[in-house]
Amino acid sequence: MKYLKISLMALAVASALAGCNDNNDASPATTTTTTGTTSSFKSIEFSNMPAPAVAADLAKTYSTSVAKVTYADGTSKDFPLTYNKLFGVKDKVGGNANPAGQLYDAKMKPIMDPMGKPVIAETPDSNSLLKVGSNLFMVSHLEYDWILSDGAEAYKAADWYTRMPMSMILTGITQGTDGKLTVKSQRPIDFSSVDGLWIPCAGSQTPWNTHLGSEEDYDLQYNPLTTSTTTTTAGVKALTEKYFNNEKTANPYHYGFIPEVTVKEDGTTSVVKHYAMGRGTWEMAKVMADGKTAYFGDDGTNVFVNMFVADKAGDLSAGTLYAAKWTQTSADAGGKANLTWIKLGSANSKEVKALADTATFASIFDAVAPTAGACPAGYTRVRAGSAADECLTVKAGQEKAAAFLETRRYAAIKGATTEFNKMEGIAVNDKDKKLYMAMSYVDKGMLEDAKGPADDIKLKKLNAGATYTLDMKSAQKDTAGAAINSDYVATNMYVETALLGEDIAVDAMGNTANPNKIANTDNIFFSEKMRTLFVGEDSGTHVNNFVWAYNVDTKKLSRILTAPVGAENTGLQVVDDMNGNAYIMSNSQHHGDWATGKNAEVDKAIAAIDKFDANFGYIGGLPAIK
Repeated sequence: MKYLKISLMALAVASALAGCNDNNDASPATTTTTTGTTSSFKSIEFSNMPAPAVAADLAKTYSTSVAKVTYADGTSKDFPLTYNKLFGVKDKVGGNANPAGQLYDAKMKPIMDPMGKPVIAETPDSNSLLKVGSNLFMVSHLEYDWILSDGAEAYKAADWYTRMPMSMILTGITQGTDGKLTVKSQRPIDFSSVDGLWIPCAGSQTPWNTHLGSEEDYDLQYNPLTTSTTTTTAGVKALTEKYFNNEKTANPYHYGFIPEVTVKEDGTTSVVKHYAMGRGTWEMAKVMADGKTAYFGDDGTNVFVNMFVADKAGDLSAGTLYAAKWTQTSADAGGKANLTWIKLGSANSKEVKALADTATFASIFDAVAPTAGACPAGYTRVRAGSAADECLTVKAGQEKAAAFLETRRYAAIKGATTEFNKMEGIAVNDKDKKLYMAMSYVDKGMLEDAKGPADDIKLKKLNAGATYTLDMKSAQKDTAGAAINSDYVATNMYVETALLGEDIAVDAMGNTANPNKIANTDNIFFSEKMRTLFVGEDSGTHVNNFVWAYNVDTKKLSRILTAPVGAENTGLQVVDDMNGNAYIMSNSQHHGDWATGKNAEVDKAIAAIDKFDANFGYIGGLPAIK
């Protein structure tokens, strides 16, 4: 087998999962090796498993990769990796009287469909495996709901809900002496104190051991003056009718923020939405090691790179928002650019929430449609969050409301670049001060368009997408010349060769991207101790989506997991040391979401797949990496 060599550098780098490590001292770990001697950990290698080719393999989640651990004395040991399913969305586990994927209203009563059957989301997303005191808990997302129960298809034509009120679940975890994880308890998390939850996609863990979620909807910033039917109106309808049961009308300005979940040792939780971090279609947010700088994945069309700098480390309730300007230096290999930062405003969550309670689009903006591609005097033409252009001007005194409630639009008005497409996960390599940003498709606004309101990004279409690297530096200033109070300010953006997808003519399996390279990068997570960027795919160009391990020092890439045909890999989190074991958390959703008629083995696999059999689980078999 070909191994991905991973040289472990300094082990004193601060971990974003500080609360998950029993041993927080800086002394090197020791392990009894295959020779019986005791030696410190040196490096790890992952073998590159083959892609599945027959129906039995195409239809399941599995790993045949092997991790080879090498110690300082030169000895080594192989650790075969295995995929472990903790539970599925239909399963009742840990004393939960309802299926894990059950959705709930504001009174925590199960939501039922028109047939009187439970509404069960089939979309497991983010995981945060957290050690809180002596207990282990996993916070998990249910992203959205897209399949009606059997017999309810007719209701699609009768205005059934395309955007259900969503949920997170808290699962208590037991860790066996062999490292195996099992479910101890489970319950849904109550978000009624923050008006419910809107499409929680990916997430992350804070340096202070809490869970950061997300609220994503591609059409969140729609213009009600020019748009009649949107997914935002569908979401508001579902929240009003199915979450609040018509006892309250949902306000779209209460959604599109970053929620934080704090888990206590007794399993109780508290939730908050960070209004001061701005409103968008957030795939996720990731806090840097300074505890105050955060970057966001803004998912959708014509989106932007957003940075938040908190006033205080460990407290995301107040701070300053910035938006990036892309100045292109090359159009090759995913493009290269320098980044500068435009300050949008400063605020705390209390004042932004007060604005959200009363604001409307019309109270913030005057808006008209462009005429022949031009706007009237006093208006700015923007393309932000959709393919449609708008002519906007911010009403007097509404700058703060615009900055924090219509963040992407305001960024475009201020001259930031809003041309990125399908921006997904965010990860950080703290030792090298590099940020990684998943761009699932290099398309649409990222292509050259001389007729657009702006044309900062001028790249060639790459359907397979790319994961960008951003170098971060200290002592940076914004475009007005004011100092940015962060040592983690991204200054440029480019793609390393192995992180660039490759489009191909359709092959015999049905792939339209090279199956031996990453396609449509989505979930990403960086392990400081393994010196490895892990990448999960959400691909319409690979028949099966994979999880990859990319060593940032050796530049080698290894496939370590495959999901069922059409399924998206989600919930990616790497825990280097949890009581003597390492874990790669990994879920999958929308199994079987692939067109038939392209390959007989693929068709057999799809026929065998239960689309509701969506996994919460992890890749196990690894020793602690410390």
